[in-house]
Amino acid sequence: MNIKSVLAKPFAKSIANRIYKYSFNSVKTQKKVFKKLISEAGNTKFGKDHNFSQIKNYEDFKKQVPIRDYEALKPYVEEVVKGKPDILWKGKPTYFAKTSGTTSGTKYIPLTKESVPNHINAARNALLMYINETKKTDFLDGKMIFLQGSPELSDTNGIKTGRLSGISAHYVPSYLTKNRLPSWKTNCIEDWETKVEAVIDETINEDMTLIGGIPSWVQMYFERIVERTGKKVGEVFPNFNLFVYGGVNYEPYRNKFEELIGRKVDAIEFYPASEGFIAYQDKQAEKGMLLLVNNGMFYEFIPSEEFYNENPTRLSIKDVKLGENYVIILNTNAGLWAYNIGDTVEFVSLNPPRIVVTGRIKHFISAFGEHVIGKEVEEAINMNTKGTNISVSEFTVAPQITPEIGLPYHEWFVEFVNKPSNIDEFALKIDAELQKQNSYYFDLIEGKILQPLKITAIEKGGFNKYMKSVGKLGGQNKVPRLSNDRKIADNLSNFKEK
Repeated sequence: MNIKSVLAKPFAKSIANRIYKYSFNSVKTQKKVFKKLISEAGNTKFGKDHNFSQIKNYEDFKKQVPIRDYEALKPYVEEVVKGKPDILWKGKPTYFAKTSGTTSGTKYIPLTKESVPNHINAARNALLMYINETKKTDFLDGKMIFLQGSPELSDTNGIKTGRLSGISAHYVPSYLTKNRLPSWKTNCIEDWETKVEAVIDETINEDMTLIGGIPSWVQMYFERIVERTGKKVGEVFPNFNLFVYGGVNYEPYRNKFEELIGRKVDAIEFYPASEGFIAYQDKQAEKGMLLLVNNGMFYEFIPSEEFYNENPTRLSIKDVKLGENYVIILNTNAGLWAYNIGDTVEFVSLNPPRIVVTGRIKHFISAFGEHVIGKEVEEAINMNTKGTNISVSEFTVAPQITPEIGLPYHEWFVEFVNKPSNIDEFALKIDAELQKQNSYYFDLIEGKILQPLKITAIEKGGFNKYMKSVGKLGGQNKVPRLSNDRKIADNLSNFKEK
């Protein structure tokens, strides 16, 4: 055990005590965050346009500041991008996190000197919370890897610009730089398949103890290691015992990962976004992620069924309830105000506040009024693969409104690792579970409006081929679990099993 491991435990305990102090007083903490945000942005263009000087409480704020997505906030962002100061937040941003939007083209999400530390410290604190709970520090003695975007940055009117994961790579603590892989040169490779091979070259003979990234891309890394060596990942990396992930639900991948690794490993879920680091898993045995109530963001929550209403209910953390599906809204010290990032969440604990991500407000199927969400399809497939030898690599769902024969249905595109002996029976089991999850879907099946779902098997590697065909292989890109149209479905049809 080295000095890092020895010092980590008391430091982790100190950080955990501080975080739980805020978390168990979440309403009070969020009020303080709210007041600070309003005070510090009062002299910005946005603050003046929305009468921040007159805002005394959250009720005032709701009257002055409407909910916006990126497209609605874009006029302000464009002024920031031109290099103008004091627009959304005081001064100029330190960085722009560059992301691809479906409706807005390229998005430029500001990161300020106040917000950057919140991203970095949250990732660090998640690991410290794990240490504090489990007392495990061995992963600090080996090598770590986070599969991420290129750290190379461009310049946008004097502001450094890049992917969030690439920006974060510039902030690896000095005490971890010797442990961190891959090399800067390899991290800068843009082509994902080339990058994965280079990452394997650099890691295959190292003592890897922590591996992180979006599950679908880590899976590709693991599969290539198994192909190269003929060994399980756990044999190649005998001390690998901690997987860190974010971006999607891990459960659909768990069976495949355990098969590739050859054993179970601990996992920590992160909920990072370019707009802010929102939550992370603080307990191995507890469901959900701890909402970060003292991380430079004031949260609002809108009941998802009201979101498209003219005047939806807007709640602070004080008034949320367990088991409700909410659209999460951010107000941040990077200058995003009443900002809809598009995610839906559900509280599984109120004190401290813990959430699960249930999907995307735009990623659903409601072609017939069923409003099926991501959480429901994931639970339906998990319930029917858990404890079986059936293993799913990837899947997505779309409506089939005009089939050649019979009633409309939901079409599931599934890439299997281990297929069920009878796909039609498997589909009926998933359909029955989905009916339990969603009463509207049940009514449509019972009322003969829809027929039970059908599964289209995708060839092995088909999802990666699809992502490559649309220029989104690797990095932070992921296939939506649900679509309300056939755009993805029709493209994926090119990769059906023959």
